[in-house]
Amino acid sequence: KQDNYNVTQATVSRDIKDLGLIKTTINGVYKYVSNTGKNADFHIANKFKIFFLESAINIDYAGNTVIVQCYSGMANAACATIDAIKWEGLVGTLSGDDTFIMLTRSEELAEKLCTQLRNILNN
Repeated sequence: KQDNYNVTQATVSRDIKDLGLIKTTINGVYKYVSNTGKNADFHIANKFKIFFLESAINIDYAGNTVIVQCYSGMANAACATIDAIKWEGLVGTLSGDDTFIMLTRSEELAEKLCTQLRNILNN
């Protein structure tokens, strides 16, 4: 209203969703940014790392499948954070209550992904 726009909160919220904007903090100030590009990648990567560290317990692989064990009830949300990031050779994911799997195109890619996730978990 201050800037002479006659809209409701519901309209603004729907437009934000339709535009694919995400809320993030930049220099301590909340802002909406596009969910594509450098800002979104940084935001998603940071959220992923924090959430993954709080959720995952153990990571291993067998063949072309990476298995991530999580605290009870956390696997689905941790798996969703994986889905939000583009991982080389990742075909898809499947989640349960305390475990999720990641299917890769080859055993070599599974080993590489497992190493990357273990590095995140152990740092």
